[in-house]
Amino acid sequence: MLENKLVSNVPEIKATRILEEYEGYNNYILLLKKKMQIKKHFRITRAQSDYVIDFHERLPKIARKWVELDEYFGNKMKEEKLLPKRPTQIYVEKILIEKDKSFHIYGKLFESEDLHDFWLPKAAVIQNKERKVEIDYSKYSNRPPLEHQKLAVEKLVGNDKYILADDMGLGKTTATVMATLETGAKKILIICPASLKINWQREIEIYTDKTISIVEGKKWEPADFMIINFDILKNFHDLKKVKESIILNYGFDIVIIDEAHYIQNKQAQRTKIANDICNKVGKVWLLTGTPMTSRPINYFNLLDLVDSPVAYNWMAYAIRYCEGYQFNVGNRRVWNVNGSSNLTELRDRIKPHVLRRLKEDILDLPDKILTPVYLRLKSKQYEALMGEYFDWFDNSEESSSLTVQFSKLMKVRQIIAEEKVRDTIEIAQNIVEQGKKVIIFTNFTNTLNQIKNHFGKEAVALDGKMSKPARQHSVDEFQTNDKVKVFVGNLKAAGVGITLTAAEAVIMNDLSFVPSDHSQAEDRAYRYGQKSNVSVFYPIFENSIEGAIYDILSKKKNVFETVMGDNEDRGSVVEEILNTIVRR
Repeated sequence: MLENKLVSNVPEIKATRILEEYEGYNNYILLLKKKMQIKKHFRITRAQSDYVIDFHERLPKIARKWVELDEYFGNKMKEEKLLPKRPTQIYVEKILIEKDKSFHIYGKLFESEDLHDFWLPKAAVIQNKERKVEIDYSKYSNRPPLEHQKLAVEKLVGNDKYILADDMGLGKTTATVMATLETGAKKILIICPASLKINWQREIEIYTDKTISIVEGKKWEPADFMIINFDILKNFHDLKKVKESIILNYGFDIVIIDEAHYIQNKQAQRTKIANDICNKVGKVWLLTGTPMTSRPINYFNLLDLVDSPVAYNWMAYAIRYCEGYQFNVGNRRVWNVNGSSNLTELRDRIKPHVLRRLKEDILDLPDKILTPVYLRLKSKQYEALMGEYFDWFDNSEESSSLTVQFSKLMKVRQIIAEEKVRDTIEIAQNIVEQGKKVIIFTNFTNTLNQIKNHFGKEAVALDGKMSKPARQHSVDEFQTNDKVKVFVGNLKAAGVGITLTAAEAVIMNDLSFVPSDHSQAEDRAYRYGQKSNVSVFYPIFENSIEGAIYDILSKKKNVFETVMGDNEDRGSVVEEILNTIVRR
C-alpha cells in the first residue's frame, strides 16, 4: 500500500494520470495529452510534469486581441527566430498561465502563421501605455506650478508606474502632490526618509484639505494621505505574514516612494517590504534625484518596480549594462556587477518610464534654490530648558536685555543643533550619492565634529580654532580633491571670506540670529566661478524656536538675498525673533 502511494507521488506518474483525464482548455496541456495518446513510447519530462500538476486546474483567460510589442524584444525575437522582419505586435488568443514576470501565451506573431504556445516576458508587452492628459492648472492658483513641473505632473498622471528622477530642487514633491489630486485617488501611501515626512505634510496642506496621517512608531491612524518612513515599514508589514499586512489591507490606490534609491538593494529588508507593497498596488510612482547613469545595477530594482522592459531579467541586465561577469570565490560562483556599459542604449530604453532633467536644463529656474526641510523635535531636554527660559523671562529684571536673552538661549540652540545632526547627515548623504559636493554649516564645535567624523576621509572641516594654513588646506582639499565630498564649517569662521564653488549644495544645520550670516554662508558656493545652480537646504524643527526664526526670515525675503549693512537693522530682526519666541 505504501509502495503504491509513493509511486503515485512521483511527478511523472501523477502528471500522466492527470493528462488521461484532462478535459480543460489549456492548449499546451491538450498537446501533451495528444502526444501521449499517439506515441506509444511517449515519456513526459520532469518540467512538463511540474507544469501539468501546477496548472491543470487553472482556467486560461480568453484575450483574442493584438497587443503592442516592445521594440527591444521585437528585435530580439527577429534575431533568435531568424524572422524576415521585426514583429511589432502579438496576437493573444489565450493567456494559458500568468507568472510574476512572464505569460504563457497561445497566439501568434504574424497574421499568416498558425496559433501556437510560447512563453513571453511581461516586459515584452507594452501594457501601461502613457495616457494623454489635459489638466486645468488654474485650480492651483494659491501656488501655481512652474512650467517644468507641469510636465512632471502630466507624466505621473499619464503613467500608472513611473520614475520621476528630476534633479534635486526642481520641485518633485509639489508635482507629485498635484498628480495625486488629478488622479482622484482616495488612499495614498507616501514612503520617505523620516526627515521628509513633515515636508510632505506641509506640501499636501497647500493644495488640499484631505486628511493626512504621519505614521510614527506602531501607531496607525487611517487618513487619505498616509506618510511613513522607511525604518518603520516593518511595523505594519511582516514579510512572513503578508496576508496580515496593515498596509496591504488598507487598499491604497497609489504608492509614492520618495528618495527611491533607498530601495536599490534587493536583499535589504526595507526593499523587500517596499517591493511587496508596490507589487500589490496599481499605481507606483518613484521619486529620486539620483542620476540614472552611475552604477546601473543600483537601478535595476526601481526599473523592475515600474515594469520597464529593461528589467525583465536580472542576468541579462547585469551583462548588458553593468559589464557583469562571474568569478569563483571558494566553491561559489559570484557576480561582479559594479561596472557600466551601453549607457546610451540604457537611457534610450528607460525613457518611457523615467523623466530625468537637470537644473541646468531648466532655463527659467533661479540660480539659488532655497528649500526648507521641516522636522519634528522630540527632546525632553529642550522642553525643560525652554521652561526654565520662560520662568526666567517672567521673573527676572534682566529679561529686558536682548543680549542677556540671546545668551540664555544659547544652550537651547545647541540642543537643537545636536538633535538635527542625523537629519542633516541624511540630506548630505543623499547629495553625495548623486556625485555632488556639499557644504554644511553649524554654530557649534560638537556638532561640527559629529558630522565630520561621520563622513571620515570624505570630509574636511574649518572652525575658529584652526590656523590660517590649516583653514586654507581644508578649502583647497574641498575645491580640488575629488575624494573630498563634504565641507563642514563653523558658521562664523567659514561663512565669510572663502570660496567653495566646488559645492552644488549647502545645508544650514542650525540657524543664526543674525540674518546676514545665512546669506553670507550660502554665497560661499554661490559666487563667481560657480557654473551650476546651488541648492540650499534649511532643516527646521518647526515646533521649536527655530520655527519662529525661520518664519521671520522667510517673511523678510530680502534678508536671504542681501547682506544687511548696519547693526540697527540686525538688532531689530533679533528683537522680533526673541519677542516672537516669548509670545509662543
